[in-house]
Parts: sequence; structure tokens; C-alpha cells
Amino acid sequence: MMGERDLLIVSSAEKAVDTLRTALLPLGLAGAEHAGSGAEARRALLAGEWRLVVINAPLSDEFGHELAVLAAEKTGAGIVLITRAGQAESAAARVEDAGVFVVAKPLDRAAFAHAVRMALAANSRIMALQSQNRALARQIEDIRLVDRAKCALIQYQQLTEPAAHRYIEQRAMDTRRPRREIAREILAVYEREE
Repeated sequence: MMGERDLLIVSSAEKAVDTLRTALLPLGLAGAEHAGSGAEARRALLAGEWRLVVINAPLSDEFGHELAVLAAEKTGAGIVLITRAGQAESAAARVEDAGVFVVAKPLDRAAFAHAVRMALAANSRIMALQSQNRALARQIEDIRLVDRAKCALIQYQQLTEPAAHRYIEQRAMDTRRPRREIAREILAVYEREE
């Protein structure tokens, strides 16, 4: 079951919102928020993270494919764009590079359910990759911090690079703290002296 702010339905037609909510219930998706226009949807996208965004085109203030591409580029959400059958091919050509799934009206529930499942799978994959990226960025930041601390030890304590490395490692083990914290302490002492 998805959380309360995980599902955004963008539709200018109230009747379509009810139909989409009903179609999403068997998939375990409830508690959808609704945006009635592209502008309202943009504000909602800025206000929080979404797992799934379903756009029922056309909207009152735009067609909807621009919003779909923006949502795909700016969020990790899975995006499903619903459009008239005659416009589905051209809409798909405009949004497929952004990873947006297009479903034609009248809505075939099986095709819609498949698109929603695929969009949610894409969202899960994107979230996992973003988590990995954050972890890698943190590791890179830690390495840079430790390297700066080593340079400070080399400069001010005339240690060799291996000795500076051993010093940081040993302090981290002795105090049972991350190397990052030890490096910050070292930098706090020596960067003040500069």
C-alpha cells in the first residue's frame, strides 16, 4: 500500500478522477491527491516527492505532455500519460525519451494496470539508484575530508602519507568513531592556524 502523498492524479475532468481512483484501487493504490490543471500539478510536484503521477490529457491549461516530461525530469516518480487514441502515438513520441508511459483512451483497464505497474517499477529503480548516488557522494565527501586531514598532518606534523593515514585509522579505531569525525577534528585544529 502506498503512502498518502505517493500518488498524484492530474485531470481537469472530475469524472475522470473518480474513474482513475477506481481503476487504481485493485492495484492497492488509494489516497490519491488531485491537481486540476498543469499549474496546480507543478506546485504539487514542488511540494513533495511522488511515486506515481497519472496525467489525464488534455488539461485545462495545457495538453499535458510538457508536464509529463517535466515531472519525469524533476522527480523520481513513475509517470503515466493518458490521452485520446488518435493522439497517443504523437504524445508517445514526445515523452518516451523521458520514460513516460502513454495509455490511450478509452481506458483499457488491463493496459492501464500494466502501465501503472511498469511506472512503479521504474520509480523503485530510480529511488534505488538515487539512494546509491547519495551513498557514493557521501563516500567521496568522506574520502576528500580524510585526504585534507592527511595533508594537514603531513604539512604541520611532518608525517609521511602512510603515517598520516595510520594515525587517522588508529584514532578512529581507538575512539570507535568514523574516520570522517577524526578528519574534522584534525582540520578544526590545523585549518585554524592558517
